[in-house]
Amino acid sequence: MYYGGDYNPEQWPESVWDDDIRLMRAAGVNLVSLGVFAWARIQRAEGEFDFGWLDRILDKLHAGGIGVNLATATASPPPWASRAYPEILPKDASGATYWHGSRQAYAPTSPVYRRLAAELAGAIAERYACHPAVVMWHVNNEYGCHVHADYSDNAAVAFRAWLRGRYGDIEALNDAWGTAFWSQRYGDFEEVVPPRLTPSSVNPSGLLDFKRFTSDALLDLYRMEKSIIRAAGGAQPVTTNFIGAFEPIDYRSWAADLDLVADDSYPDPADAESFREAAFDRDLMRSLKPGVPWVLMEQAPDAVNWRASNSPKAPGQMAALSVQAVARGADGVMFFQWRQSRSGSEKFHSAMVPHAGTGTRTWREIVELGRNLAGLPRLSAEVDAPVALIYDWQNRWAVENSDHPVRFDYLAVVRQWHAAIHRQHVTADIRHPDDDLSKYAVVIAPQLYLLTDASAANVAAYVAGGGTLLLSAFSDVVDEHDRFAAGGFTTRLGATLGLRVRDFGALPLDAHDRTTVTVSLGDASMTGRLFAEELDLIDATVIGHFRDGRLQGHPAFTSRTNGSGTAYYLATIPDEDGMRAVTARIFAGAGVRPPVDRLPQHVEAVVRDGRLFVINHSGQPFTPPSSFGRRPEAASEAGDTIGAYGWRVFGRAAS
Repeated sequence: MYYGGDYNPEQWPESVWDDDIRLMRAAGVNLVSLGVFAWARIQRAEGEFDFGWLDRILDKLHAGGIGVNLATATASPPPWASRAYPEILPKDASGATYWHGSRQAYAPTSPVYRRLAAELAGAIAERYACHPAVVMWHVNNEYGCHVHADYSDNAAVAFRAWLRGRYGDIEALNDAWGTAFWSQRYGDFEEVVPPRLTPSSVNPSGLLDFKRFTSDALLDLYRMEKSIIRAAGGAQPVTTNFIGAFEPIDYRSWAADLDLVADDSYPDPADAESFREAAFDRDLMRSLKPGVPWVLMEQAPDAVNWRASNSPKAPGQMAALSVQAVARGADGVMFFQWRQSRSGSEKFHSAMVPHAGTGTRTWREIVELGRNLAGLPRLSAEVDAPVALIYDWQNRWAVENSDHPVRFDYLAVVRQWHAAIHRQHVTADIRHPDDDLSKYAVVIAPQLYLLTDASAANVAAYVAGGGTLLLSAFSDVVDEHDRFAAGGFTTRLGATLGLRVRDFGALPLDAHDRTTVTVSLGDASMTGRLFAEELDLIDATVIGHFRDGRLQGHPAFTSRTNGSGTAYYLATIPDEDGMRAVTARIFAGAGVRPPVDRLPQHVEAVVRDGRLFVINHSGQPFTPPSSFGRRPEAASEAGDTIGAYGWRVFGRAAS
């Protein structure tokens, strides 16, 4: 189990380093990320490298038994680079330049930036590829975090090349983008520009492709640096740090290039429900590389510095969130950062060693967590997850475009479905509609607006093979180019569902918020939002009707049996209570149960490698029922009660 954090010795005099290593050993730290933002320290001018200090700290860390996740340091070019080469700077959609003075001020497609980054990464890799302290490589940092997309001339040139590779000729692009509309037809690829500031909404198909290009351009940077490390003889695992369900980058398309997935996670400790959002991100990271443990690369030991109000974590909350990551597949728990910075933008961001030193609660909790993690049994990556929740970055990009019947936050809705599942203490993998879904008892697919023929065939085959599918409103609407399929809506999955959607029925805004509809659900009812779709039934069975609104009495919730499988369709988006009611009904029919019954809402239970992790995410103690029938193997505290933000690991169930 990796344990540690970002270490920035370049911010401190060398007289502090020995004390750092002594404290790391006391805390149980066995891995630090080194040099993430050290470009200016390593290279004070073009062609001038200073590795002496890095040699010394690497040797000290190795002597102290601490491994290093060595960064390529390319995340933030120093001022000399943009002064000498201003063309490396990125631009926003209006043409304004992002200048140095912060971080990440580079255009990913700039040939000069790529050359400078390659020279730096190459020099570091050649010098340290075989250093015994280096056990992992950290490429760049949080790609796209601050500059979500670049609209510079460099980007325009690269975008055109990407489009040529995708479409081959300009008429294929015109057809895919529907450029006959608004006189947008292109005669040559050289006429295409990134979706810069325009008088009205930009072409949605073009915008979708630009988002794909942006993700691919950043991935190409990562691949460049990884290949440099490998060419220099670096055989250690190579990764970079993701940021949960970060919108600008399709992490699914990146996962194959990472030897292990790493993630940065900062749930708001003031939000009593934020542990559910964290659970979604943990499940997403685990699902990107099934069967391969991932690493929680960054989290805050206490408060962050960038919210309007930065609440500290409650006693034990940091450990509860850390163990949550382990329960959901992580083999590493790390922090930003080791020692709290004295100056700069993040000086108020908490650290493992706070300004106030080792006499603090933060330090005591860091030491305790290190000791407890070291005592965990060795765990396989296998997490019991009978349910798959579909999340697709490219669908998100398309569904959140403007000029739709309703504007809504796709990720927020997906997370609400996940929270409804999580409240029932059921674990879900986060999968893509192209993935092998056959092992899941239930697949839930919210707003599958953009759907390829291959994805539709895969989902239909899952149902035909005996699976249980729940599809919700605004699904199976457009193809991969954001174009309507011939013949209307629900053209690919209509036969599986036994229906066709005639109209989306966007619910209007009232004086306060969106209006809602009521949907019957057996003897109960639920609230629907955003849509009240009008359905044409073919051979579906009606389970629930709209009870009010313009479609009062019309079908709202249907099912269709496909061999031994069942496909459900919900013609609206329920609120979270409705999501919980719908999923509970479907889970019961599919035989999906939580690993243990009768748990409080703020206690989660996850089975990894056959062991049951029980984590209390509230300030109230909790006594587990004796019916667990398992022997405790590790715990945050002794006794029968799991205290506020406490946790316990129970051994494998008796056979």
